[in-house]
Amino acid sequence: MKSACGAILGLALAMTFAPFSASAETLRLVTETYPPLNYLENGQIKGSSMDQIALIMKEANIPYSVEIMPWARALALAEIEPYFCVFTAVRNAEREARFKWVGPLMKSRTMLIRKQGAKVAPTTLDQAKAYIIGTQRGDFTHDILKANNFPKIDLATDLDLSLKKLMSGRIDLMPVSEKYYERLKRDGAQIETVLTLAQSAYAIACNPSVSDSTIASMQQELDKLIADGTQQRIFSTYGVNAGESASN
Repeated sequence: MKSACGAILGLALAMTFAPFSASAETLRLVTETYPPLNYLENGQIKGSSMDQIALIMKEANIPYSVEIMPWARALALAEIEPYFCVFTAVRNAEREARFKWVGPLMKSRTMLIRKQGAKVAPTTLDQAKAYIIGTQRGDFTHDILKANNFPKIDLATDLDLSLKKLMSGRIDLMPVSEKYYERLKRDGAQIETVLTLAQSAYAIACNPSVSDSTIASMQQELDKLIADGTQQRIFSTYGVNAGESASN
């Protein structure tokens, strides 16, 4: 009888303290280097998405950590690690059911680019399929290319390597977000757009273990940033095209 009472008491205590422990757990946020959305500068993670996340987490009073790692690894961990989120992730049909989402942090077109002056000049996506397209392993652009049945896909470990391949002629075209393209141009990259590949919404993708209440709190704070113009002001700070904010 004593052991049975002890077991019941232990279960009651576990049920009492479990919600508190879960709410006190630190949310692990991981990103990649993808300026101007998220990047490392002087040991600090900056960017238009990072600024939004810092405000969201502060106002929602959610403890969190943030770090940078290769994108393919970050996305894979977000599917298996509890209380784990990645940003800035494109929200698409292939990923929708695998995560819980908070967004949009931004909306943007995805462009196919070429080396400036290159003779590669497809005018349709079908014509573009004749060329070698390079992208980052695990990136949303790989999903787009596969969904559109591109036959010649060259995968690299990161975007910088794909860009080097583009500039050296090892690949013909490369898909990037419109915002990343604008950043590359400001930094002096000798590239130019060829076609629009897709329209994309960017968001925070969280492991399904993250509670619905946490997701709702984060979404509520993001909605406020969009509604009061803070998101637009952040875009302006980082030179993101103000004509295409997430509120459009």
